Amino acid sequence: MTIKPGWTGRTYEDFEIGDIYQHPLGRTVTQTDNIWFTLLTVNPNPIHFDAHYAAQTEFGKPLVDSTFTLALVTGLSVADISQNGVNLGWDEVRLPNPVFEGDTIYAQSEVLEMRESKSRPHMGIVKFKTIGYNQTGVIVLEFKRTVLVYKRGHVPVVPPPQIKK
Repeated sequence: MTIKPGWTGRTYEDFEIGDIYQHPLGRTVTQTDNIWFTLLTVNPNPIHFDAHYAAQTEFGKPLVDSTFTLALVTGLSVADISQNGVNLGWDEVRLPNPVFEGDTIYAQSEVLEMRESKSRPHMGIVKFKTIGYNQTGVIVLEFKRTVLVYKRGHVPVVPPPQIKK
C-alpha cells in the first residue's frame, strides 16, 4: 500500500499574474448560519434575523450578514490561494447584490500582482481579486486581498500522526 500525501496548498512560486482559480467548492447558506453569525458578531440589525421586519423592506426577506459573506468567500478561496499564507488585508470590498438564506455561494480568484517580501525573504506578497457569486451566476461580493505567501521549501511542516494499530 502506498501512502499518498494530500493537497498541501500553493507556494509563492506557483502563482503567475493573470492566473484564475475557480474554487471547486460551493456552500449553501442556511438560516442558522445567518442567525448565529449575526449573534456571534453582535450585529443588532433586524434585517438579518427578523423575518417580519425584513418582509417590509425592498428585499422582502432576511439578508445574509455581509460579513458572513466576506468570511465565506474568503474561506472558499483558502485551499487554492492562501493555505500557505497569512492575510495582510482586504481592499475594495463591494457587495453588488444581496445574499439570501438558501443561496449557494461559489468563488473564483485572479492573481493581480506579486513581489518578493523585502522583510521576509522566505515569503512573497501576492494580491488577488476574488469574486463570490450565487447559484445563478450573480456576483454578490468582490474584493482584493493581499496575502503573504511562503516560498517553496519554507512552508511549516506538520508531521503525519503515528497511527497505532
